[in-house]
Amino acid sequence: LESHSRCSIFYQTRKYVRILKAFQGECLPSYLCASRWSSTTAPAPRITTHYSVCPRDKDARWEGVTMERFADEADVVIVGGGPAGLSAAIRLKQLANQHDKELRVCVVEKASQIGAHILSGACLEPSALIELIPDWKERGAPLNTPVTEDKFGILTKKYRIPVPILPGLPMNNHGNYIVRLGHLVRWLGEQAEELGVELYPGYAASEVLFHEDGSVKGIATNDVGISKDGSPKDVFERGMELHAKVTVFGEGCHGHLAKQLYKRFKLRENCEPQTYAIGLKELWLIDEKNWRPGRVEHTVGWPLDRNTYGGSFLYHLDEKEPLVALGLVVGLDYQNPYLSPFREFQRWKHHPSVASTLKGGSRISYGARALNEGGFQSVPKLTFPGGVLIGCSPGFMNVPKIKGTHTAMKSGMLAAECIFQTITDENFESRTAGIHVPKYEESLKNSWVWKELYSVRNIRPSFHSYFGLYGGMIYTGIFYWILRGKEPWTLKHIGEDSNQLKPAKDCTPIEYPKPDGKLSFDLLSSVALSGTNHEHDQPPHLTLMDDSVPVAKNLAVYDGPEQHFCPAGVYEYVPLESGDGMRLQINAQNCVHCKTCDIKDPSQNINWVVPEGGGGPAYNGM
Repeated sequence: LESHSRCSIFYQTRKYVRILKAFQGECLPSYLCASRWSSTTAPAPRITTHYSVCPRDKDARWEGVTMERFADEADVVIVGGGPAGLSAAIRLKQLANQHDKELRVCVVEKASQIGAHILSGACLEPSALIELIPDWKERGAPLNTPVTEDKFGILTKKYRIPVPILPGLPMNNHGNYIVRLGHLVRWLGEQAEELGVELYPGYAASEVLFHEDGSVKGIATNDVGISKDGSPKDVFERGMELHAKVTVFGEGCHGHLAKQLYKRFKLRENCEPQTYAIGLKELWLIDEKNWRPGRVEHTVGWPLDRNTYGGSFLYHLDEKEPLVALGLVVGLDYQNPYLSPFREFQRWKHHPSVASTLKGGSRISYGARALNEGGFQSVPKLTFPGGVLIGCSPGFMNVPKIKGTHTAMKSGMLAAECIFQTITDENFESRTAGIHVPKYEESLKNSWVWKELYSVRNIRPSFHSYFGLYGGMIYTGIFYWILRGKEPWTLKHIGEDSNQLKPAKDCTPIEYPKPDGKLSFDLLSSVALSGTNHEHDQPPHLTLMDDSVPVAKNLAVYDGPEQHFCPAGVYEYVPLESGDGMRLQINAQNCVHCKTCDIKDPSQNINWVVPEGGGGPAYNGM
């Protein structure tokens, strides 16, 4: 209890310091900032000042600064307060209470509030929720819209070709719910706290800690109070350490700590590279006469060509007002460097079948997030001494269903059950200081999660044929619907998304129409609707391994694809002050934490790291 009290006081003190700074005007929303920071030092402006690239022990400005960290102990530390992390926390405390065991479970979450960084469609398959909290209805879970109607179609530029959804196909949503996932995650956080889970939103896990024997010891939260130029401010505070018997990593898609763990423990040696997509989403209030509560609509085709994987969704929510959630998902294995997923999304809304729903409505929210699409072939090793991977961090998304929340939750529950059994076993003796829980991977491979991923394993890679989109649809119709994934072969993906771009000289530039301000909008006004906010005086958390690479390679060969694929206007190529040449400007305060740049950068020179805790988007039920 004393340890818990010290930890809570530490966090509360830091929170009050931040509030005070905000009132002093040091922390303004990005869209209110009159200028953007960039170095003007000639001839090569310094872009990256983050300590992960520029070590502080070689920087004279850090001499004499105290670098000690407060440390605290827990039984289990969970990184990430999303569906997987909270499901693991809830299940751990359920088991502890059932067996009358004392178990300290801590969840650290980089968003300022639980659920604030959550973005998904989302059409939820409730199977895992029913297992975790059988009385979820009585407890008031925000599942307000059961699916009543399914529609699927192929879009051409002007027309929509309806496609029947046969029973048993992945797009059949009978029994599912349209939800605002951020609201569901916030509710899960409330359930966790009632059980005694300690939640620490606003504190990002920035570093993995290791024992002397190489096993995971826990995590350290991010330092705060560092200036843009990388020097310490007067209010500099070191992060704190959280040590645990087992650390659970549920960071979400393309977690920055998971990337380090993959390399250290060689977790991806026996699987294919992960492949990704970017999902862009908006919430609209529409004219009530166009509102069909419970309707789920999906399309493929226009505005994407047949060789670019992707599709759209339009969900009609039933929350006492005519609200729809709509979005476009674009596979990040696309080839044309001029392609802009954001502008494709804005163009899609002008299709007659979409515009007829949105006409007369108003947009109220915007966001974007990367999602895993590798499926069965790309799942890495999930356990290592001292830790496990759960949820969208390793990637359990059922791609043809466009659903991963139920599988993420189940992975967290299975991990919790195996961890609890291991650390409460009086006869168990760990060979390493950090406890290894290999039973979790065995348990997951014996669960319905593994069977589900295996059954759809060939649908996404079947897209990579001469027929593209239509080849994938034919494959789904013949082999999945008839054989249910029992075909005796497993197709392969084509490789890492960062390797798929063609040089700009081999591609045709894409002319996008100007936004009309009614159905389509510009990038910066969209980012303003995401609620994105970062302390502006901090080193950009979009770090470059080599500041010279963007202009020398990305711009020279690929026309600077980061300025096209970023859904938040973070990356801009601007003229040098001398007028001779271009330079990259990083508007880090705009970042919505989608991770697309880290994934798609053809030079793999961008490394996304956590900003000061609490920064990023403030999605309200996205």
